[in-house]
Amino acid sequence: MNSLWLSRFTATSAIGCGLEPTHAALRQQRGGLAPCAFDTVDLNTFVGEVAGVDSVQLPAHLAEFDCRNNRLALLGLRQDGFMAAVEAAIGRHGRRRVAVLLGTSTAGVLQSEQAYRRRDPTTGALPADFNYRTTHNAYSVADFVRNVFKLEGPAAVVSTACSSSAKVFASAARMMKAGLIDAAIVGGVDSLCLTTLYGFNSLELLSTTPCQPFDTGRSGISIGEAAAFILLERPPSHLDADAVLLLGAGESSDAYHMSSPHPDGLGARMAMAAALKAAGLQAGDIDYINLHGTATPSNDAAEGKAVATLFGDRVPCSSTKGATGHTLGAAGGLEAILSALALQQGFLPGGINTCHVDPAIPIQYLTANRDTAPQRVLSNSFGFGGTNCSLVLGRAG
Repeated sequence: MNSLWLSRFTATSAIGCGLEPTHAALRQQRGGLAPCAFDTVDLNTFVGEVAGVDSVQLPAHLAEFDCRNNRLALLGLRQDGFMAAVEAAIGRHGRRRVAVLLGTSTAGVLQSEQAYRRRDPTTGALPADFNYRTTHNAYSVADFVRNVFKLEGPAAVVSTACSSSAKVFASAARMMKAGLIDAAIVGGVDSLCLTTLYGFNSLELLSTTPCQPFDTGRSGISIGEAAAFILLERPPSHLDADAVLLLGAGESSDAYHMSSPHPDGLGARMAMAAALKAAGLQAGDIDYINLHGTATPSNDAAEGKAVATLFGDRVPCSSTKGATGHTLGAAGGLEAILSALALQQGFLPGGINTCHVDPAIPIQYLTANRDTAPQRVLSNSFGFGGTNCSLVLGRAG
């Protein structure tokens, strides 16, 4: 595929709002997970909650979109000069040539959960102020962002569980290749809600401690929330050396099981191989892998097998979910940005909370930061139902 330029990007998660605090947290190996005190949840687990979301106020003309997910989206958009960069791109390309392609898993489902608490005690009717279309509906976050910038181009939401906001990079690349757009806001937003917390608890997939990816004692995930936004454009003729490019994207669907990965990591391996092929690279060209690394026994084992098959134990790897939690539909976009930071800042982030790396998984797993400047990195996102996506990012110079 033709390379695309990440002309601006920003991340908001439990480890910080914006790139500077996010980078500082990674450097300090400081996590954002804390005992769950969200809403009415009564579970013994840790979550990655973003501070200040409830105090965000939407502009009056966008009040119909008000819900936690869209507040988190607006908080994220306001970081790192991202809104100004989008406006500049609109000036270059026009409002019809900039797409909004975002990933989410549950969007504003919390708004529905709260509405059901306020049903009419006699009729059971939902409250009159509840608007499913602009809150709970998966498309609402893309519609919200589209309205923030008064855009008129294509807009869509991908909801393929944990690969959602990685797949939108591939969608944008296809649209640009087809000549439909000249730029795209990609990424994802997912916020905490009772559905995911109690749902994953019912699957016995929640950890009672901060999650420990690839640890011998790993026992489950820690759910987080995040807003990750990237402005993708075709690269200009001259770029700074530390500019980050999307070199390739690979997708697969092994459809092995509703909630468990193929035990040999078949779909994961196919996605990584496809990303390398799209980038015109070999396994030996990758300097670092940001693993999907959810910290469940089966997921880490399957991904480890896939990575070992393609890369052996040569490539340093880590999962950043020990710091941010698993941000579900926002994970792919968030971790692409963390990978871009590694490229720009010249370091490999070590995975935190992992005390004893599982010797049965034959990969080179980092538990401490490494001051090595990578040139090309791979970021993995693998979701329920065997829907997988891998991205290859690289420095321009």
